[in-house]
Amino acid sequence: MRIEDSVVAVTGGASGLGEAVARRCIDQGAAGVAILDVNADAATSLASELGDRAFALPCDVRQPSDVTQAMSTMAEKFGRLNLAVSCAGVGWAERTLAKDGSPADLDAYRRIIEINLIGTYDFARQAASLMAKNEPDASGERGAIVMTASLAAFDGQIGQSAYSASKGGLVGMTLPMSRDLAPVGVRVMTIAPGLMDTPIYDPVGGAELKERLVGLTVFPKRLGAADEYAHLVQAIAENSYLNGETIRHDAATRLPPR
Repeated sequence: MRIEDSVVAVTGGASGLGEAVARRCIDQGAAGVAILDVNADAATSLASELGDRAFALPCDVRQPSDVTQAMSTMAEKFGRLNLAVSCAGVGWAERTLAKDGSPADLDAYRRIIEINLIGTYDFARQAASLMAKNEPDASGERGAIVMTASLAAFDGQIGQSAYSASKGGLVGMTLPMSRDLAPVGVRVMTIAPGLMDTPIYDPVGGAELKERLVGLTVFPKRLGAADEYAHLVQAIAENSYLNGETIRHDAATRLPPR
């Protein structure tokens, strides 16, 4: 697969890593890039900036009907989907027991699982259904799915029980999903990003927090750039022998307990 002339769908595509993927795919000549995001205004604004080949699709990944509508729109507009990239996600810290001994909020735990794990799975299964209708290329490939995990899938910190479970679930389902979809020629890969320079840190510490996080990296001693993540997505899409694996994209970072 080449990004050029491909049809791409990106959840969480209006900001951060998803935005970087959308921008790179447009730059690489994609035939169409669907920007799926719960923030419809931001998605529309980005699509307008990127031009006629980009289009916004309001989508809350907790709602299967939103994903179904997005797939229907792509099928009507292009008749195909070649690359599906899942970047929608949330996360915050909450200890299993608070200082007063009260248990963590189970509704908050469910919300993280619903968005990060179930939402990603739903997007992947519906994307695969559309990809399975593609004509295979010379190697038999019909499409590729890229999911976004996290270092927390492996090195979860204090307060990250829900977030780590959601991201660890993505790592755990990468291989079996790739085996499920092998008969229809759809590959499945997961990226576990490290400490990336995205707006996610702005509400919780901004520049001061980013400076502390740089201290956790090994080399290079900096936060990762969103376009470096997008570059890896492109490499996965264009290297058909990559399948069923999680790639740590983290400058050799290993997270401490806190």
